Amino acid sequence: MGTGKRGLITAAVTVVCAVTVLAAPGTAFAAPTPKPTATANPTAASPTPTNSPTLPPNKDLEAVRKKLDKLYHDAAVATDEYNAAQEKAQKQSAAIVELAKKIVEGQKKLDELKDRAGAAARAQYRTGGLPPTAQLMLSDDPQQFLDGAGRVLQGQRATKGLIGEMTRTQQDLQRYAADASDRWDELEANRRTKAAAKKKIKQQIAAAEKLQSQLEKKEKERLAELEREAAYRAQTAWLDSGILKEINGKASKQGKQAVEFATAQIGKPYVWGAEGPESYDCSGLTSQAWAKAGRPIPRTSQEQWKQLKHVDIKDMRPGDLIIYFDDASHVAMYVGDGAIIHAPRPGRTVTLAGAGEMPILGIVRPDA
Repeated sequence: MGTGKRGLITAAVTVVCAVTVLAAPGTAFAAPTPKPTATANPTAASPTPTNSPTLPPNKDLEAVRKKLDKLYHDAAVATDEYNAAQEKAQKQSAAIVELAKKIVEGQKKLDELKDRAGAAARAQYRTGGLPPTAQLMLSDDPQQFLDGAGRVLQGQRATKGLIGEMTRTQQDLQRYAADASDRWDELEANRRTKAAAKKKIKQQIAAAEKLQSQLEKKEKERLAELEREAAYRAQTAWLDSGILKEINGKASKQGKQAVEFATAQIGKPYVWGAEGPESYDCSGLTSQAWAKAGRPIPRTSQEQWKQLKHVDIKDMRPGDLIIYFDDASHVAMYVGDGAIIHAPRPGRTVTLAGAGEMPILGIVRPDA
């Protein structure tokens, strides 16, 4: 880094600009938004599909359904990786900006100290280069010697203090530069992580869309029925356990605000990496809902699971977050009466669904 003030400022501004570019989120890959359909009651049964000998047997389409579930699940895992890298990049870029400011301020301070040191050197030159002590010893005026002795001691202390301050400032600048370099390396590593996650997301979504495109219209309708039936069976099994008899928690004030926000987003499309206001992914919806309620929470479902307080399912109340799957790759907001609001997956919209339609890992409470 240059020693001149102009060079330091230019370098710092360059760092800030570069950080802004590196930290910018990638372009979201939006899956086609389906035509709006009426949302089924999460606790209501789905109609039984009619059999037709001209269509593939149910077991073949059931295999397709499971394959699609896996593809979208893998895309959700990659989305969490992307969002986590993005969140870290934002923090690292902010840290680099602060370090750049400290470097500029430190260099300015060092320049001022050097100016003071130069002034002292010039004063000594004007007196013939003799140290102040020697000048006093050669003086034939005893009173001048006595008066000057105190000033000499003060000057020596000031010089020593000036040298010490310059040394500390130089050490601070070296430390800031090293910290900035480390942060930059971390930012670059996160950029690569984001790029890899983005590539995987697109691959998984593309594979799912290709698989769906190979189906005829009636096969797609049958597949949709199978999906609804699978969700209904899971929700029914969850409700049949008697869980709703145990869940009677009332929403907190912030919980009500979070639920109101999530409810207002129903119908908006799922887009991976999105956190509003026009589209959301699963954790983008829940994190924004609680941010609007005045309680910022982690951006990803996995970090929400790690950092927020866990509560027993029987103590669940509206506004709590339900974390799904063993890898905590999906999150939804409980809204009461056995229902959730969530952003399901690409090609779908924010919707009301049954809380038991997916395997529950646990419950977390943002406003504990």
